[in-house]
Amino acid sequence: MLPREVRRATADYLRAADRLLPGQLVGCYLVGSTALGAYRPGRSDIDLIAVLDDGPLTGDRLRRRLRMLHAAQAPRVLAAAARAGRLHATCNVAFVPAAQLSLPVTQIAPVASHNGHEFFPSAAFDVNPVMWQVLAERGITLRGPAPRHWELDPEPEVLRSWLVTNLERYWAGQVARVRTGSRPLRPAATEWNVLGPLRLHATIASGQVLSKDEAGAYGQQLFGDGSGIIAVARAVLAGAPIPDRPRRAHWRELTAETMDEVIQDAYSLAAH
Repeated sequence: MLPREVRRATADYLRAADRLLPGQLVGCYLVGSTALGAYRPGRSDIDLIAVLDDGPLTGDRLRRRLRMLHAAQAPRVLAAAARAGRLHATCNVAFVPAAQLSLPVTQIAPVASHNGHEFFPSAAFDVNPVMWQVLAERGITLRGPAPRHWELDPEPEVLRSWLVTNLERYWAGQVARVRTGSRPLRPAATEWNVLGPLRLHATIASGQVLSKDEAGAYGQQLFGDGSGIIAVARAVLAGAPIPDRPRRAHWRELTAETMDEVIQDAYSLAAH
């Protein structure tokens, strides 16, 4: 059974969608941490793929309604944040046309997406080979037929090259940004930067998509964790007490070192 806050958040979201996009949202699927069995109540966001059919709303009119749908969840999210002291259970959604859903994923033209407080017209990062693999293999249906109905094509033949490109275009630059910062690294930034590259490494190595915590365990087994920085990242993710060592003053340096080691090893794996 889905976590209670996921059920409530997605039910509210779909009600708002039916009001703003009557008859056009014909499929909705949970992906991300919920589909991977790693949702953490009070901490995780909710990742969705929403399928839009043709209808009276098109172009700019449709995108205006999608912006309104994005904004409609703000009262619930802010009320939950006031209770918990952090934002969580935010629906992050990628909207795709039903007519394109069976295309190779890199050929799909997203209608729009929203993530956190940001709205992206005609773009959606989650429309990619990794998320499409999760959707095809483990996506949870909230509305519409099962994912297999759509004959999804995650393009497994381009998965590795897509991951390497992501490492090159984002994570390699992120190493430099982490390394050159002057303030102690925040816990959330340590979690993001340590576990993110490990997830990509694991998928390059095995073809499987892991949750963040699974990737942390994978990294400790494969690379060791003599510095303790992976343990710190996993503790932050879990909302558990953070280990005393390493000291926070060293998190930035150790995070950058771990990221660089993981990325360089991933490049080597992908080249073979």
